[in-house]
Order: sequence, then structure tokens, then C-alpha cells
Amino acid sequence: MLPLLLTVTGLLAAPGELPPDKGIELQLIGTLPSYCEGICFDHDGNAYVSHGKVITRFNTDGTKAVWAETGAPNGHKILADGTHLVCDGSAHAVLHLDAKGKLIGKASGECDGKPLRAPNDLTLDPKGGFYFTDPGGSDDKKPIGTVHYVDLKGKTSLVADGLAFPNGIVLSPDGKKLFVAESKKNRVLVYNVTAPGKVGPPVVFAELPGKQGEQIDNQPDGMCLDADGNLFVAHYGMRQVQVLNPEGKLIRRYQGGNLTTSNVAFGGDRMDQLYITGAFGKEQGSEGGLFRILLPGAKGLKILPAKK
Repeated sequence: MLPLLLTVTGLLAAPGELPPDKGIELQLIGTLPSYCEGICFDHDGNAYVSHGKVITRFNTDGTKAVWAETGAPNGHKILADGTHLVCDGSAHAVLHLDAKGKLIGKASGECDGKPLRAPNDLTLDPKGGFYFTDPGGSDDKKPIGTVHYVDLKGKTSLVADGLAFPNGIVLSPDGKKLFVAESKKNRVLVYNVTAPGKVGPPVVFAELPGKQGEQIDNQPDGMCLDADGNLFVAHYGMRQVQVLNPEGKLIRRYQGGNLTTSNVAFGGDRMDQLYITGAFGKEQGSEGGLFRILLPGAKGLKILPAKK
């Protein structure tokens, strides 16, 4: 297994420009027994990947081990105090775990007295609190998916509804724009944030390409931003990470390694390494892979709060 932290040298892209699609090195970091997602990094650079009932930690020395078992972990973020937030569909909640993977409790389990269905992914608010998606039971024929916000007091409020499987979610660093992947409509929406947990009406940020050839699906999944405001979208079923510029224009299509590409996160000392999860084939019955793309000159946006 390759170590997680790798110094990248070589020709850099022009300032403010991402490397071209062609010629980018794609590395397999390690395999997992099933489809995986929820990639994130802690303050020491270790990576956490959700798959099946468990979360596996990939250590910086190249070793890996099961870190926690929650039931059906998915989206995952780490707070300044080193504790973890994990969306878990089987628990119908966003779980709060300590630094060793022990369950502390539920960070969110209901909204306005109604239980959550199946939280999927989340994004931290720099001002405190966090947003998360709940697509449980929704699709293009039954758009009941929702977006929620949890404030510093732990209260969960409804942010948006009427969505066809809301999935990946990213808040801009200034807290003014909230991006949501609407999987069953193959598009990314953007909301103007008027106050923490309050947004205006959705605007279509980008309609994404449809599947072709050997590709089996076209559903935007997990997402992340770079420091220039480019949005990196794991496009499930297309074996691609597609990059949208701040205006929503498709500017790059990087190899995803996994066919059912599920999630992306920047890591490495220079934040110029893009890590990708998913499965080699169809989601069911296929091994999962953690891949890394080296993007010399790129600068991923660091969303991990400073360690307390």
C-alpha cells in the first residue's frame, strides 16, 4: 500500500490553472471489500473511508485498520476537537464519535419532531454548526429529499426540501453559497445562504454530462472545492471526477479509477492530491478502491478546522 502523504515534484500548471485531463498520474492507494465513500482526513493526515458497516482508517505509514463500526456509515467530517461526525443511514442520524471511534451520541436524529430518514453527506460551517443531506426514500418520481442545518446548540432545522436524492454537499469558505448534488436529476444546485441555516431558492449551477459507452450511470455524488472556487464532483457510474469552474462550466474530466465514483477530498502536505472512493464495478458485489490523483500546482480547499 502506498503511503498517504507524498511529496509531488515536476512541472506545475500555470498559476490559477488546473493540470490538463491527460497525463495525470492515478494511483491505487488500497482496496476494500466493498463499495466505499465518505473520504476525509484528520489533523495527522490519516484518511477515513466508509464501507459496509464500518469505517477504515488509512494511516500515513501505509497501514490500514477498521476504526469504527456504526452500521451504514457514509459522509464523514472531523471537528476542531478531533471528534467525528458521520452520516449513517441505518441509525437514521448524524452520529458523533470520539477520536478513537467510540460513539458519543447523535449530533442529529430528528428535525421538527420528525425522525431523519437516511442522512448521506455533510459540510461544516466555518461559523459553527453543519449542513447535511437526507435523501432517504427520494428519487426523480418522489422528490422528498431534504437538506438540514445543525446549529451550535444542536438544534436541527430544515433548509431545503423537494429534492430528487440530494447527495454531496459543500459550503463555500465565506459561507455564502451552498452547493448540493441532486443525483437523480444529474445536476448540481446552488443556494445563496442568507444566514446560517437559511437559504434562498435553488439555482441550477450545472447540468452534468450523461453516461456514454461503458459508463453505467450518471449521478453526481460527493464533492469538494479547491482554493480557486472550482468544484470537484465524483460522478457515480462514469469513472470520472468532473470539475466545474466558479461559473458552473465543465473544465476538466479526471480519471476516477472506480467506475462507481462516490466521493472526493483533497489531502497531502500541499493539498494538491485528490483522493477518490467508490467501487471498481457496480456498487453491489464489487471491491472498493481508494485512489489518488496527483495535481501539481492545484490547491485543494482545506475544510478541517484548526486543532484545538
